[in-house]
Amino acid sequence: MRISSCPSCGSEDYVKSGIVNQRQRYKCKKCGYFFTVNKVGKKIDDYYVNKALQLYLEGLTYREIERILGVSHVSIMNWVRKYKVKRPEKTNYHPTYKILNANELANYFSEPSNIKGSGVIVTELGDKYMLIKWERFRD
Repeated sequence: MRISSCPSCGSEDYVKSGIVNQRQRYKCKKCGYFFTVNKVGKKIDDYYVNKALQLYLEGLTYREIERILGVSHVSIMNWVRKYKVKRPEKTNYHPTYKILNANELANYFSEPSNIKGSGVIVTELGDKYMLIKWERFRD
């Protein structure tokens, strides 16, 4: 990647000045500022951002979402802040979740006791499925 101008003064008059942390270092001839090529960050696919926010709204914790999607809990917290996502008020329901393949999912729904008295949502996670179930808190 090539720099077009000095980030400090905007001058296009600069020279190479060594390597720092495996990145080319430059020195601006006009202002004397040392700089390197900006690191290109790893962009996380929007699919994972959407899934993480959906799971957050379903009541899962940041760490649970991290374990399921393999995305840092810090990134998830940043997305929640960035998009100003607010969870609904507390209810007397709580979510539980399971990761299942297609056969396990079919077997789960073949048992009427698994779906009686609760809400269920199924979301795709690559080649697996995540089943989120809401159950009333037992007193």
